[in-house]
Amino acid sequence: MLSVQSQTSLSGQRPTRREILRIGALGTTGLCLPDLLRAEQARGVAGHKAVIMIYMVGAPPHQDMYDLKMDAPSEIRGEFQPIPTNVPGIDICEHMPRLARVMDKCVPLRSVYGSPNGAHDSFICYTGNTVQNQPAGGWPSLGSVVSRIQGPANAAVPPFVGLAPDAGHPPYGSPGLPGFLGVGHAAFRPSGPARADMVLQGIQQDRLTDRRILRTALDRLRRDLDADGTIDGIDSIQRQAIDILTSSRLAAAFDLSQEPAHVRASYGKGHTEKYGDGAPRNCEHFLLARRLVEAGARVVTLNFGRWDFHSQNFSEAKNTHLPYFDQGLAALIEDLATRGLSDDVAVIAWGEFGRTPKINKNAGRDHWPQVGGGLIAGGGFRTGQVIGATDRLGAEVAERPIHFGEVHATLHRFLGIPPQATLNDLTGRPQYLLGAHRPLPELA
Repeated sequence: MLSVQSQTSLSGQRPTRREILRIGALGTTGLCLPDLLRAEQARGVAGHKAVIMIYMVGAPPHQDMYDLKMDAPSEIRGEFQPIPTNVPGIDICEHMPRLARVMDKCVPLRSVYGSPNGAHDSFICYTGNTVQNQPAGGWPSLGSVVSRIQGPANAAVPPFVGLAPDAGHPPYGSPGLPGFLGVGHAAFRPSGPARADMVLQGIQQDRLTDRRILRTALDRLRRDLDADGTIDGIDSIQRQAIDILTSSRLAAAFDLSQEPAHVRASYGKGHTEKYGDGAPRNCEHFLLARRLVEAGARVVTLNFGRWDFHSQNFSEAKNTHLPYFDQGLAALIEDLATRGLSDDVAVIAWGEFGRTPKINKNAGRDHWPQVGGGLIAGGGFRTGQVIGATDRLGAEVAERPIHFGEVHATLHRFLGIPPQATLNDLTGRPQYLLGAHRPLPELA
């Protein structure tokens, strides 16, 4: 049977995962792969704008990745050395050699700020806003906004897909919440066994259509009693589930065996198990994200690792995270360019804040909301440059502060959404999604 999992936050509280819909009976035969998907993959053309957002769970050390401080005292600069990239004047960490080779396609962001208190939460990465002073229902994530405003690019593929398994710390496992937009615009989370349920098995399409007609008729009887739009949200999920079941497009996107061996090898496998209370370091999720946007997804989020290195920062980064992150992200960026998708797909990788300049007694770095970093690529942006700078210690913004909301405004513009767009919250009041934040002019 099919299980569609969603997360919602209608009251600003952390939601629980729940099963929204179960449809169908299992048999033994599935649908054939659609020729259209094969043709689009062969052309390497997505046909729509899309965003892949990598949430680096727990906040990575910005000064040990893209902003090394070699002139700082030893208790601040750490043990990593910089290496040159293929862009003269841009150096990054020695443990990211693959990203160094594609830096002409990237933009390191060295002065990201906006986290109010250094608390672990993916919320600011996904929304560009903080959890404080939210409107009724809560701020929606980028994927939910795109789902609401633009809808699906293909009826058989959800516009917003979250590759985020549940985590011990719930915000680490969030794909981004729909907030006041409701469950109908939550992330589709095809984790675990649900992947095998994305094709019809032993049930004809006309029977499934009959079920849809009956279910719609029954829901009309209840709609007058629905005060907050929950039934409408569930209806949209049901329609989406039926569209998925009557096409093998989404199931085909998850079938990595269709990829040439050399492409799969370039991404690597990484680790599928979760790291502590965080996320897997699954390099195949980068490849899966590319296949999903090609199939029709508009926003794909993936959660990677657990970068909260309060102890053994350097051994943890060098041995357990950077090699996999470097391989997966660099392969994605290069693959998008090879397939002619660099103008159609924007990629952003970041965490919720930075790390302390001073190394603590456990060889770790602690929370530092004053400034952090990130990496953006694709989107037809002006790449091969650095935006922003920190002071000699990597402690404060020295040049061009970049708020999370400005990056989101840039992604909105790229997707064709006006930066000053408004949507109504649960009280019917229009809300500016990103306040006064404007797109980064440096990327235009």
